[in-house]
Amino acid sequence: MIKILFVCLGNICRSPMAEFILKDLAKKEGLAGQFHIESAGTSYEGGPVYPPARRKLAEHGIGCDGKRSRQLIRADYEKFDLLIGMEQSNLRSMRRILGDDPAGKLHLLLDYTDQPGDIDDPWYTNDFDTAWREVERGCRALLSQLKSRLS
Repeated sequence: MIKILFVCLGNICRSPMAEFILKDLAKKEGLAGQFHIESAGTSYEGGPVYPPARRKLAEHGIGCDGKRSRQLIRADYEKFDLLIGMEQSNLRSMRRILGDDPAGKLHLLLDYTDQPGDIDDPWYTNDFDTAWREVERGCRALLSQLKSRLS
């Protein structure tokens, strides 16, 4: 089983979108049992998925009921095989919280695509359509790469 933790600032927009998109993609490919997927934030918001992100997931038939934000903790480094941030500032904060990355577990989601880069925070941009497209593209590319590990 491959254990994946998606990380953004507050764990209310991008990282829960990635968590539930990847869960949905894996389920549709019959691979749900091959993965353990969660999300966390580098700060603590303590609330549910932000309503516009929840609506964007729902538009695509993906639910996120019961998800509440949680903060990344040092123990997550040992628990997960991959810790995937949404932008460079997330990676910096992840390193501050987790320490060194001797196993090379820290990555950006779009680094799995042919167009690496940051996924802007829709909390600030209010552009949930772009965030959705980028997160989905990243999750599809990630799943494609992970499937080769399972073979």
